[in-house]
Parts: sequence; C-alpha cells; structure tokens
Amino acid sequence: MAHAIAAVPALSPPRRLAERLVARSSGWAALASVGIFVVFTALVLPPQAARARDYAGEAGSPDSSFWYTPDRLMAWAAAYGPEGRSAYVTARLTFDVVWPLVYTAMLVLVLGWLLRRATAPGSTGRLVLLLPIAALLFDYAENISAAVVMARYPESTPVLAWLAQVFTAGKWTTLTAAFLAVPVAAVAAVLHRRRA
Repeated sequence: MAHAIAAVPALSPPRRLAERLVARSSGWAALASVGIFVVFTALVLPPQAARARDYAGEAGSPDSSFWYTPDRLMAWAAAYGPEGRSAYVTARLTFDVVWPLVYTAMLVLVLGWLLRRATAPGSTGRLVLLLPIAALLFDYAENISAAVVMARYPESTPVLAWLAQVFTAGKWTTLTAAFLAVPVAAVAAVLHRRRA
C-alpha cells in the first residue's frame, strides 16, 4: 500500500489524498459501507424525514432545496416557529453529523475500489474521489450556517444566510456528481479489465 503511493512521488496534495483513499478502498470495506448506507436509508432516514415534516410542514427546508435566498431562509425560520427551529438545530447537531459521514464513506470506498481497477496510480481520474469529501464539507458548512440562522431568529444573520445557500448548492452539485461517477467508474473498470 505505502509502496504504491511512494511509486508516484511528485503528486500534489489532492492527488496524494486520492491515492491514499484508493489504497484503503477494499472490496469488503466498500460492501460494508453500502450495507450501512442501505440500513441507514431504510431505518434512520424515514423517521428523521417524518420529524422534519412535523415542523416544516409544507414550508420546505434548506437541506432539500438546491438554491434559495436569505429571505427564503428567514421565511423558513419564521414558518417553523420556536419548537420547529429548535428541532431543526437539534437535527443538524445529531442526525446531520452522522448522515454525511455515512454517504461519504460509502461513496469514497465504492469509488476508490472501482477506480483502483479502472485507473493507473497517479491518474487524474482518481481525483473524482474528492467529490464526496467536498460534499461532506459543504454539507457540514450548510448545517452550521443554517442552524445559526435558525437559532438566532428573529435576529438577522445576513452573511451566514448568504453562505448557507452557497454551501447548499455546493453540496448538491458535488454529491450528484459523486453519485453519477459511480456507474461511470464501474463501466471504466469493466472496460479496463477486458483490455487487460
């Protein structure tokens, strides 16, 4: 493992990180992460979504929107009421700490395992592994920003309200790209194996 990374000495920090992730992505780890993702999606997400519907109702949520304005975020905060805002903040500090880790681990391990079979060490294509990590960081930044806006309501927090929408769009863009990369990497792995 260390030998494979050392074989490509002049890598930039992002490429070194991608190589380390590929080196640690085994088939068993990828399979286990898919299992955890499926269990979490089946058993944890539905009750969490139900709780969110209780306080959000028809108003919607910043987490499930791609783009919104600071005024829209403040309108959500008003619509949720004190109990809803408290529930929103609590969910960001509990459920939404774990959920991004679950989907990020699954995407990194599955993509890493596929890219090990589809690309050569040091390949630019391996940088796709940074997409789920970017999604994780955007997700956490979104959660912190939106939670602070909700917690401070009715006080205005304009900078964080603007940043929250940018982080949300960044999360959905990188997360969608990461999920789309899985079938592409799978096809590339099959084609690489046939050429070998």
